[in-house]
Amino acid sequence: MLLNCGQPLPLLRHTDVPPRVIENFILTGYRFPNYSLRDCLLSAFRPTNETGNFWTHFLPVFIFSYYFVEVFGWEGAPHCDAPFFYPLWNYYIGVFCLLMASSMAHLLNSMSLVVREVCFFVDYGTISAYTVGSSLAYYYYIHPRAGIVETGGHNAPHEPAGAITSSYAIPEFSVFFETFYIPCACVVAIICVLSCCNTRQRWRKHRYVIRTLVFLLPFLVSSTPVFYRLLTRSPYSTTSSSFAASTSMPTFFYRHCLWLLVSAVFNISKFPERLAPGCFDIWGHSHQWFHCCTFLSILDELQMIKAEVRAILLSPTLLLPPATLSRLPGPTIASTYGVMFLLQTTIISIIVWFSWRANCIYGPQRDQLAKEHLKKHLKCH
Repeated sequence: MLLNCGQPLPLLRHTDVPPRVIENFILTGYRFPNYSLRDCLLSAFRPTNETGNFWTHFLPVFIFSYYFVEVFGWEGAPHCDAPFFYPLWNYYIGVFCLLMASSMAHLLNSMSLVVREVCFFVDYGTISAYTVGSSLAYYYYIHPRAGIVETGGHNAPHEPAGAITSSYAIPEFSVFFETFYIPCACVVAIICVLSCCNTRQRWRKHRYVIRTLVFLLPFLVSSTPVFYRLLTRSPYSTTSSSFAASTSMPTFFYRHCLWLLVSAVFNISKFPERLAPGCFDIWGHSHQWFHCCTFLSILDELQMIKAEVRAILLSPTLLLPPATLSRLPGPTIASTYGVMFLLQTTIISIIVWFSWRANCIYGPQRDQLAKEHLKKHLKCH
């Protein structure tokens, strides 16, 4: 992270950087606005006000992956590339993209004002993609009918009679689950991307509140299968091993909700730096706690999904055979990867549009900063 003249790039105060870069109650530790890619990468190992934001989402990529792959070693689990695991892999893709995009956005955003905007547009897009990845996992592993075969009284030898049922406890929900659930999740995700990207060009005053509340909507829509299960009965017999495996699902979900609530409080309140501006500029400010809490919520969500996957694996009659027809077929490439591909294509189009607008707004400022940076560079020689 050195200029050609051999001097380290200075960290600046909030009064020395463009207003666009300033974060509320963060007074020092700002990087020079025109960092090179190399400078940005090396800044991960230097205490700045973005260093903690980078590591609190980069390291969790490896922690999440460690707990994720555990599923494939379970007894009775099909091969990792089996259709049964398509929704789980889409969930992994959503979480992986979210964590990587967030960490890279915080690491690379000092290259220019335009790059800064693009970084966070991508960040918002991956958050929305993650919510749809979660919806696919909920749909195929927690949904009350997805992939469940009409048993007609024929149960696995080790399962009690009547262990599996394919009927809805609340029949009125059948149309929503079977027709509208995934499309609704995708539409809401797109609305979230549009709204959050707009907060970088409009609605600046209340941007943190808007971004937090906007992502409450996909949570409510995506969690519908979980709410349904909590308000009705389990599809498993109370004497079955599947029922025992799924009993931890509510606990993980409540913890998932708790961590999301705490993360929202940090994101909106700007605590603790609000109480002591300048004291938490490098370590311990609200965005770092926000990152930690959101990752803990994701970990509990993963454990919840794994509990339901284990319950299904313990009930072979719930695994949809390829030759068996049911009202809700099992996961396919089109219904999982296809959905995510179409969503990502739409989100990329939105990001390109907002990036073009950002270039029109901040391009002249970027050019001016580049000229100033060149003058400083020439002075070194």
